[in-house]
Amino acid sequence: MEFVELTEKEYEKYWKNHPLKTFLSAPEISELRKKSNWDTYYVGVKEDKKVIAATMLLAHKRHFGKYEFYSPRGYLLDFNNKKLVDYFTNELKIFIKAKKGYIFRVDPYLIYKERDIDGNIVEGGVDNSKVVDNLYKLGFKKVPIENMEQVGWMFSLGLEGKNEEQIMKEMKSSTRNKIRKIEKSGIEVNEIGYEDLDRFQSIMEETSKRKGFSNRKLSYYQDMYKLFHDKDEVKFFITELDLKKYISNLEKDIKEREDKLNSLSDAKYNDGAKKNLTNEINSITKRIDDAKSIIDEKKTNIITLSGSMFMLIQPEVIYLSSGNYEEFLKFDSQYLIQWNLIKYGIEHGFKKHNFYGIPANINEHPKDYGIYEFKRGFNGYVEELIGEFELPITWHYNLFKLIHKIKK
Repeated sequence: MEFVELTEKEYEKYWKNHPLKTFLSAPEISELRKKSNWDTYYVGVKEDKKVIAATMLLAHKRHFGKYEFYSPRGYLLDFNNKKLVDYFTNELKIFIKAKKGYIFRVDPYLIYKERDIDGNIVEGGVDNSKVVDNLYKLGFKKVPIENMEQVGWMFSLGLEGKNEEQIMKEMKSSTRNKIRKIEKSGIEVNEIGYEDLDRFQSIMEETSKRKGFSNRKLSYYQDMYKLFHDKDEVKFFITELDLKKYISNLEKDIKEREDKLNSLSDAKYNDGAKKNLTNEINSITKRIDDAKSIIDEKKTNIITLSGSMFMLIQPEVIYLSSGNYEEFLKFDSQYLIQWNLIKYGIEHGFKKHNFYGIPANINEHPKDYGIYEFKRGFNGYVEELIGEFELPITWHYNLFKLIHKIKK
């Protein structure tokens, strides 16, 4: 085995064919990091002139001329090959130290323990505890989940070997009914181009203020578009509703129910059906009145409801970012976006639809459990990754930890 620096082309060729690849380990991400003054190195291991391990190293100057090194979703290798992992790690330590690095962070895109839809560990399922144990033996320290840079828990839906009908059938009934109802409402899911990304960013800004998270700048979405869109690896969507068409559809629904109501006799056994139909008519009438009020207030009949950003790199479609205008949450348009992208994934041969981040230890009902419940409604399974680890390279590691602790 030989530790080597790789060219970007060598790395990309290896990355494209590796089962642990994801967008965060793509070479394009290094271009994004350059704007924040991160340097990039590609390193790997060759055996008989063939690459058998690789990672993208990002380096950022921190204190006293020393560098933090980070491998997003690295390594790309067989983690069960202990000899290879050990050799690669030890060579990386030497390489990073020579580049004035004091710390090395890594967060492999590797499942820790296989879990079911409820977050319970699957007996006899995937278990990478030995991989984690080996990282500890190599000197890595586990980063607390609240300090991790990337998500540690995800929720995914398997698409391989399934069709739309089967996936729809396996959904939670409430989710399935919402999708069918929304499809009839006239809500449209439209992919937007570079020139309309400000609309998406505006939705994210409103959502971030409401939910208390930090929104990214417009330039981030523009950069991601420029880096990935030509390969069809990123897509942005906006949901819109023509309220006049919406009202027209609702008026047809009322007419259908009124016809049913008028067709029922005055027999006692029809009382329940009549009551249900009357309640439905009243509910639909209220929705029409609400829609008319929105038209009056907004001075337009076309309203934007929500937006979503997806990464589409085989083998998965990743639901990366989304936002909603609070006043239009009642239209549940995110259900339709998800369903459209699930269908896209099936059509284009993706193996899974990754709803991405959920709270950790979901079976303990943590804060923000509702995020998981929304995703769970589509069916699928919880994925717990092995997490983020950091490796001290020089004595500066403990010094900088102390400085950060004092500052905090």
